[in-house]
This record gives sequence, C-alpha cells and structure tokens, in this order.
Amino acid sequence: MNRSPSPLPDMDRNRLPTLFEVLSRRTAPPVDLFSFYIYMRDQQRSVDSLDFWLDVAQHMSLCRHYVRELRRSVMIGTPEGDKSGSKRSSQILDNLGEMNHPASGPSMLLSEKEKNVDAQMSAYLREESENGLNNGLNTQHSPSNSFGSQNPRNTTSNDRPRPSFMSSPMDLTSDSNSPAHTVARADIKASAEKILYTYLLPGAEREIHLPPTITQQITVSIEERNRDDPEVFDAAKDWVFQAMERDAFPGFLRTKALGNLIPPSLILRLIIGLLAIFAAFWAGFIFIFLNYDRVTRLWLILPFTIGVYALCSHQYALDPLLELIGYSEYTFMSFQRIKEPYVRRLLNKRALMVLAVTILIDAALVILFVFVPGKRL
Repeated sequence: MNRSPSPLPDMDRNRLPTLFEVLSRRTAPPVDLFSFYIYMRDQQRSVDSLDFWLDVAQHMSLCRHYVRELRRSVMIGTPEGDKSGSKRSSQILDNLGEMNHPASGPSMLLSEKEKNVDAQMSAYLREESENGLNNGLNTQHSPSNSFGSQNPRNTTSNDRPRPSFMSSPMDLTSDSNSPAHTVARADIKASAEKILYTYLLPGAEREIHLPPTITQQITVSIEERNRDDPEVFDAAKDWVFQAMERDAFPGFLRTKALGNLIPPSLILRLIIGLLAIFAAFWAGFIFIFLNYDRVTRLWLILPFTIGVYALCSHQYALDPLLELIGYSEYTFMSFQRIKEPYVRRLLNKRALMVLAVTILIDAALVILFVFVPGKRL
C-alpha cells in the first residue's frame, strides 16, 4: 500500500512554531499536535474546538480520497451509469490533479493554487450532490463498513485522545494517496452531518460557540441544500483557527517552550518547597539557639536545597534537572523527550538560569544559618 508520508518536522526552524505548523504536524515534542491536544484538554478546557478542527480536516481528507478514486476510475473508463452525467464535472476532475497539498490549514493561509484546487473539488461535489438529488438517488446513509457510518451523535468528550493520533491505516488526516478502504459518496454526507450534529447545532453534545450567522449558514447548507463539500465549513474553520491562535496557542507556547511542568506538578512542588523551607528554618533556629556547632548546622543544606529547588521550579514552571536530561511533562508524572531543537536550546538556557538562582539562594541561606553566632537560651 503506497501512502504519502506525513509532513516532516522542520528541524532547522530557528524560532517557535506557528499554530498552522502545529496543526499540520510539522513540529516535534513538546510543541507537537499531541501535546497541543493534551494542553487544550487538561489546561485550556476547550478541546471541543480542536476536535472540531480535526474532524473538519478529516472531512477534507475523505473528500479528497473520494474525488481521487473517482478521477482514477474515470480515467481508466467508468461505465456511463456510474458517471456524474456532466461534461463540466468531468472537466473539473481532469483539472484537479492528485491534490497532494496538506489538508490542515485555514483558507487564509493556503496558496492561490491550493485554494483553486479545493474550490474546484467543492464545486464538483456540489454538482454531484445536486445531480444525485435531482435524480432521486439516496445519499443519506452510508454502508455499515465505510468511514462515515458511525452515529453522528455518538462522539463524547471522554473519547480522548483521538484515534487520529495513533499510527493506523485508518488515519485519514495524513491525506494518503492510496487509502486502505474505498470512500463511498454517502460517507462524505455522513461526515458532514456528524460535524453539524456534534458541534454546531444549538444544544449539541459538544457544541462550540460560533457566530450565529456562521452556524445558520452551515445548517441551511447541509440540511436544506444537501451540501457536504468542504467549503461548507470554511468560515467556521477559519473562525475556530483564529480563536485558538488568539486565546489558547500563546499559553501553550509559554507552557511548553518556557517550562516543562504542568499545573498539578507545580502545586506539588509548591507544597514540598514550603514544607522543606519551614523545616529548614525551624531546624536552623533550633541549632542557633541551642548553640550547635557549625559542622552540625551544615546538615541544613538538605532541607534548604530541597525547598529552594522546589520553589524555584514552581516559580519558573521549570524543573532544571529534568530539562537537562531532555524531558518535558505532558500529563502528571508522564514525560516525553524534547525533540524540537529550538525549544530544547531555549529550555537549556532557562534551566541553567534557574539552577544558578537556586544555588545562589541556597548558598546564601546555608551560609547565614551556619556562620551566624549561636547563643544558648
């Protein structure tokens, strides 16, 4: 089976990635799509918006697979009864080519050539849908073993992480040139309805908040005009992209490119740090007022080091030792290796800075409590 590879990460990028690059799977951990999904789920609490984006991207892949297969079947000679019955449709198929550009991306960031190919594909699907409707063809249900046959209302917020993150021949988001299964026309219709019923209708199970005009336009297009082409979702996809880019993505970069800890670990380090510092001060004052010798007081280095290290890690959201061995936390006590070169260099600099601050504060406290004169009360 010949599959086109997913876009490779740009390891020569000397900057932080953009949201478009993350969604297009061109980045490596800890700023990859999987990490962004976990961040949206656990910290931003708005994973439905990202799921909507991914489902629309998968819908685009379904459409491309379907049109590619149809184009190839027309080129090798399809029986007249199976064709769309329009010379204009055949011309569109001939002009489409293989449609190999990535599926994930807002329309505003596509090149003119990519926009033109997607517009022609949508025009073909609209014309085919209109011909099927006028001819009385049933396009409302897909076969039980095809891609879009699942009940559109069965998607729940607990179905995470998404199957699209796993390595599977059913992963349509890679936009393969040779899918493992044939895509039926009814699958595209079912996919469009699933997106509508899951995310867009008022009161939907995972409703995302879009401007009413956009929601109304999509609802009318799918339910009344029988449309299921990708252009139906362009306005919603662009709006969701801009919302994620404005509201969620800066926090994601701040969390992953400037730190390597998540909120539960930060709280744990704050508690450990406060307890250790309290124990260090308590023991330190006891040693001073009971006039212990300086060698005994040197044991204060243990609680002071633990406390200062934990509090500095909390303050900077960065565990320097964990970073220096090349790991970042994505869920509580679960770690992934840092593979994005620019992020690794950035975190290395911050880790050394945090380590220097920790050593200076720790040394100052230990020297103070070791060399201050003791006086037995």
